[in-house]
Amino acid sequence: MNEDLDVYLQSTPVINFTDPAVEAFARENAGTGDNTGKAVNLYYAVRDQIRYDPYKFEMTVNGLCAGTTVRDKRGWCVPKAILLAACCRLMGIPSRLGFADVKNHLSTERMRQNMKTDVFYWHGYTAIYLNSGWVKATPAFNIGLCEKFRLKPLEFDGKKDSIFHPFDLTGNQHMEYLKFRGEYADIPMAEMMETFAAVYGGTGMMEHGDFDQDVDLETTGKAAHPHGELPK
Repeated sequence: MNEDLDVYLQSTPVINFTDPAVEAFARENAGTGDNTGKAVNLYYAVRDQIRYDPYKFEMTVNGLCAGTTVRDKRGWCVPKAILLAACCRLMGIPSRLGFADVKNHLSTERMRQNMKTDVFYWHGYTAIYLNSGWVKATPAFNIGLCEKFRLKPLEFDGKKDSIFHPFDLTGNQHMEYLKFRGEYADIPMAEMMETFAAVYGGTGMMEHGDFDQDVDLETTGKAAHPHGELPK
């Protein structure tokens, strides 16, 4: 059955590739190859130039949109997936947003205290249409973060799905996919907020803090600030 791909090429208030900052980021990083090469280049640009930060959690159009993520240079899994989708669409490559519930063992003490669970609902990835088929790309964890947590960074070749491995480099369980929630042309905001309100007690999982400092404390026992204590 032929699929109408036009809906996966549109700019939306969240997947806003018409934003000049998004357009500049995409054109700077896409390269001049074919669609597969461009998608791979964009994947690595979003993965490593945009730092993963689950504390920057804002369930609004402005908080999630690709333009905000480019300007802030950080974001949690969903805004990073949105940015990758926006960049691909700008390049004429159909893309959509995919979601799954995952049990994630990459966390900090602050996250565990706030979330009261190790299940991340509506974990985001990007599905990209390449070579007549959809492939999954998950640009959430930048390489520096993976190194600190001793995780194998996710690679993407544009041919095979790129989803998180279940174990870290030492053989400990890292991530388990519990439930796939589907793939969408735009963000299913209402459904996500309903889930977050039910399981996290509100529309946001995290109070604001310094994720990088908390990661240093989690992985080394020493925070990267003068007093070596957990930021308040």
